[in-house]
Amino acid sequence: MKRIAVLVSNDLTHDQRVHKTCEVLQKAGLEVTLVGRELPDSAPIDRSYETVRLKLRYHTGALFYASLQRGLARFLRSRAADWDAIWSNDLDTLWPAYLSSRQLRIPLIYDSHEYFTEAAGLTNRPFPKWVWTQIERRIFPKLKHVITVNESIARIYRDKYQVPVQVVRNVPSVKALPAQQPSRAALGLPEGQLAILQGAFMDKDRGVVEAVKALAQLPELHLLLVGAGEEWLEAKRLRTSLQLESRLTILPKQPYERLVTFTRSADVGLSLDKGTHFNYYYSLPNKLFDYIHAGIPVVASPMPEVSSVVENYGIGSVIEDWSPEGISSALREVLSAPRKRWMEGLARAQEDFRWEKESEVIEQMLEACQLT
Repeated sequence: MKRIAVLVSNDLTHDQRVHKTCEVLQKAGLEVTLVGRELPDSAPIDRSYETVRLKLRYHTGALFYASLQRGLARFLRSRAADWDAIWSNDLDTLWPAYLSSRQLRIPLIYDSHEYFTEAAGLTNRPFPKWVWTQIERRIFPKLKHVITVNESIARIYRDKYQVPVQVVRNVPSVKALPAQQPSRAALGLPEGQLAILQGAFMDKDRGVVEAVKALAQLPELHLLLVGAGEEWLEAKRLRTSLQLESRLTILPKQPYERLVTFTRSADVGLSLDKGTHFNYYYSLPNKLFDYIHAGIPVVASPMPEVSSVVENYGIGSVIEDWSPEGISSALREVLSAPRKRWMEGLARAQEDFRWEKESEVIEQMLEACQLT
């Protein structure tokens, strides 16, 4: 059986895209080893494939990235005889993956989850951005097998580096839903109209603060926030200052299976990321597809990939701007319409945006690498 090393920079726990990819690789007959890092609060993990968490001395900043590169390179070298291929997720794992694939003369597949060099964390940080850009420019033109998350980012990479880039959207698997959805009371949620905004990392420019301020203009609505990050913490402060304690529920990140139960309990989902960075502007957030598969309409940002899905399938409203008034107006439009207005479009989107369909690209790429 052929073996593949799958590299990430996170601690493996919440990365659903990578987990689904590993399951596709397994199904194709490969023996998978998923390699990431260990954090002080990393939860135990139990997967059907091998998982390895590297113990790194640093967890943030330049020293973290340097130790990650060394750690991944050393791990790949230490088991060099094991590998028949390497799967690199995002630019922060590409350097050791590329060097090892060259040394071992094995295929490398690069899966870019975002427009990395235009990410928010590199804005106004010229030296780190220059470093990552140099790594990308040096390696990308030499890659033969590249995947990314949407057509906008794929087009950018094709134009910049003249290499073929395939698209695999990060959409949910079609799974049998539980026979009984927990009641709102069982989930600790109120009755009445409920909006949800979820996100593993609610950092700046995610529209969370504006959503909370919009809630103040909608006395009939309750808002549920599920996630973590800078704006998630700011929402906690606003809840008190705006006297929204009875209508704003704020929960930390949840295991995916439990998050689905919260999403299915809502009447509308919010996807309000701003286009302040090219990475956000061209993004296609996971939560959009979670809402679609939960069967709820969407209030979304006017960014090209997101608005295209919402408008082409007729599954909600696109805001005109990120003001509380703009968001509250879109929410009123969606919530005042009969639920059946959105059902046909949601059903079509559920059929079109499912992992079983997207993963066919992965299977074709494995065949091109002669791994199946």
